[in-house]
Amino acid sequence: MTVKKALITGITGQDGSYLTELLLEKGYQVHGTARQAPDVIRRRSDGQRAKPYLHHGDLTDGTRLVGLLEKVQPDEIYHLAACSNVRTSFDEPVFTGNTTGLGTIRLLEAIRTVGLPCRFYQASSSEMFGAAPPPQHEETPFHPRSPYGVAKVYAYWATRNYREAYGMYAVNGILFNHESPRRGPTFVTRKIATAAARIKAGLQDTLYLGNLDARRDWGYAAEYVEAMWLMLQQDRPDDYVIATGTSHSVRDFAEHCFAHVGLDHRDHIRFDERHLRPSEVDHVVGDASKAHRVLGWKAATHAPELARLMVDAELDDLNAVLCRAAGTAADSPLAN
Repeated sequence: MTVKKALITGITGQDGSYLTELLLEKGYQVHGTARQAPDVIRRRSDGQRAKPYLHHGDLTDGTRLVGLLEKVQPDEIYHLAACSNVRTSFDEPVFTGNTTGLGTIRLLEAIRTVGLPCRFYQASSSEMFGAAPPPQHEETPFHPRSPYGVAKVYAYWATRNYREAYGMYAVNGILFNHESPRRGPTFVTRKIATAAARIKAGLQDTLYLGNLDARRDWGYAAEYVEAMWLMLQQDRPDDYVIATGTSHSVRDFAEHCFAHVGLDHRDHIRFDERHLRPSEVDHVVGDASKAHRVLGWKAATHAPELARLMVDAELDDLNAVLCRAAGTAADSPLAN
C-alpha cells in the first residue's frame, strides 16, 4: 500500500499543527517547512506515533523550494505559510508582499519546474474581500484593505492562473477568521481570551484594544483544516469559501470570554488607538453554502462556543503554571 506524502508550508503555525494531526491520523507521511525552530511542532505531536519530517523553508528562495520538492516528492501541498498578522502588514508591506504574495508564485513555479504531479492548496483569506458588502461568497469581488489582503489577492489569482494555464490541480480555500487556543498571542481573539483568564486570576486588571465594532465570522481552526483536506480529494480543482455564516463584533467576543469567567468586560477593556489599522475591514461574514453542497463540510463551532473553549484553555495553562509555582493545586488562585 502506497503512503501519501503531504508537504505543509508554515507547519508550526496554528493551522499547520491541526492539519498535521489530521493527516497523520489519516496515515499520511507529513513533511513541513518552517523558518523557526522545529521544537513547537515536535511538542504538539509528542503524543502521536508518527512524526512530521521538518525542513527549513524560505518562500523568498525559489531555488531552495525546487530542491525541496525534488527531495520530498509530495502528493499534496498545503501552502499555509505567510506573514499572517494583518496589523503588522501595514508596518512591513514589502516583506508581506514578498512572502505572502510572491512566495506563493515561487512555490507554484517550483512545482511547474519540477514537473510534480501534486495537488496544491492555497490558503486564501477573507481579508481579500475587505470592504465588499457581506455576505461574501466565491463570486464576490475583492476589495482588500491591507497589504496582507492585497498580497493574498495576488496569491489567489496566481493559483487560479497556474490552474488554468498549466492544468495544475490547484485550489483556493478562502477561509474566514478561524481561531483556537493555538492562535498566536498577538491576534485579538487570543489576546482577549488570555486577558480574561489573567484578570480572573488577579494577574492583570486591564486589556487595551482598538476597534471593538469590527465584525468577523469566527470559526474553529481544528474544523477548518478538514475542509482544506476535502478540497484536495475532489475530482476537479475549485475554490471554496469556508466560514460559519455568522458574524460577531470584537466587543461580542470579549463579552463571551469575560462572562465565561464571571466578569463584565466593560470593567476591564479600554480603548487604545495604537491598535487601530490605517484602513479597517468593518464587516465580513462568509457564505459557505458551496462547501456544504460540494464538500459536505459545515462549521459546528461558532463564536460563543469558541470563546469559551479558548478561555478554558487559557485557564488550564495558567492554572498549571500557578500550581507549579505554588506547589499545590489548593494554593492556586484558580482552584475551586
